[in-house]
Amino acid sequence: MPLSSEPQDKPRSDLLVMFGASGDLARKKLFPAIYRLECRHRLGIPVIGVAREDWSDADLHEHCRSSIADAGEDWDQAAFDRLIARMTYVGGDYNDPTTFERLRGAAGLTRHPIFHFAIPPSMFATVADGIHAGGLAEGARLIIEKPFGRDHASAVALNTTLHEKFPESAIFRIDHFVGKEALRSLLVTRFANAIAEPLWNRTYVSSVKITMAEAFGVEDRGSFYDSVGALRDVVQNHLLQMVALLGMEQPVNEHSKALRDEKAKVLEACRVVEPEHFVRGQYAGYLDVAGVRPDSDTETYAAFRLDIDSPRWSGVPFFLRAGKALAETVTEMTIEFKSPPRPLWLRDHSHLPHNSIRIEAKPENFAAITWLHKEPGETMMPDVITLAPPPEERLDTGPEPYELLIEEAMKGDPTLFAREDSVLESWRIVERILTDHEPVERYAQGSWGPSSARRLTQHHGRWPGEPPAPPGPMP
Repeated sequence: MPLSSEPQDKPRSDLLVMFGASGDLARKKLFPAIYRLECRHRLGIPVIGVAREDWSDADLHEHCRSSIADAGEDWDQAAFDRLIARMTYVGGDYNDPTTFERLRGAAGLTRHPIFHFAIPPSMFATVADGIHAGGLAEGARLIIEKPFGRDHASAVALNTTLHEKFPESAIFRIDHFVGKEALRSLLVTRFANAIAEPLWNRTYVSSVKITMAEAFGVEDRGSFYDSVGALRDVVQNHLLQMVALLGMEQPVNEHSKALRDEKAKVLEACRVVEPEHFVRGQYAGYLDVAGVRPDSDTETYAAFRLDIDSPRWSGVPFFLRAGKALAETVTEMTIEFKSPPRPLWLRDHSHLPHNSIRIEAKPENFAAITWLHKEPGETMMPDVITLAPPPEERLDTGPEPYELLIEEAMKGDPTLFAREDSVLESWRIVERILTDHEPVERYAQGSWGPSSARRLTQHHGRWPGEPPAPPGPMP
């Protein structure tokens, strides 16, 4: 069943070209993804890997095999044999027109190729021009990896360049987080449950908190990460896409345009983040990572308050944070509800959590509801109860994000991909704090980041994961 219910009359891609086939993203994500598609008989088209290395087809096949093995996939020899039987390699410099001439020869009689740009953003325009000059643009689709530009101006310029050769309908800006089961399930949670949707607004919600925390550091990505930082790497794209899904109105239908229209409206209603609402951090030891500048001020932690000027969310703060080398690895969204106007039997309830809905996308996939009930015994003391599915029901058994998204792009379904206007609005939201900010604040590895981040939520409880404040004295 397609993700959207609109007519599926778009031609399916008949060739997949992976630019950057020798790179880290292709090795860790793309080769395992297309292998899983082949195992499910959902690929079935030729694959061409393109990179600068002087490889043969056999070298690419071995690279593909080791990538699948390193990913821990169950081995299906028949599927792998089918895959590499249709897999060829084209090597060369992306600035050299002869690279695209060789690609044209390898592509054969393709009518609807799809090109995956697993390459540095600085090469996007060059490769798009090469595809066009090589006679492969007509009927083609592009899968563009993040970050899409470095700021609003560069994103506008990149869109302009791509649109000179390709229509917007051919451009699939991929954000693998949107392919996660928890985020796709969020729309059903919101709009299929009468118990949730009437409460999902400023009348009942006190705040929304979104966390993308990783317990590990930059690892071997020092050079890349130091040129990007947390704000560009995950906040401008992953976290703001989560805001759009949490904050959107119900689409008028299930078509991709209707859903993407509503997501764009949320981002359009967001205020530009002010520097006083922004906290930057850098974990101790980051400067020792290979590839990182000795005096780097790049943030490995970013947190800010976001305000949405819409009838549904006016006055409700959204708090976003993302960082590396933190206390745990977790991606979650927490919707906290307001306290009752006169909470009976609670002489001091400041240490008790608000009613909340928590949606975890990583490491597990589930939603939980927290509320208060009477503690067993003679007293009327409240206790906290959390309703959540058992651990065995929290597994994400659906396709992996890249597996799903590559297939959707091959079908021409843009539902799970970022549209031009949403990308530009996301850059507008963070535009000021990209350059107008304080120096990074150091934080210890294994902590929850800079201590100053607590001031962002000081009037709206604490960040998830932080220990509760001790109860106050009884009156």
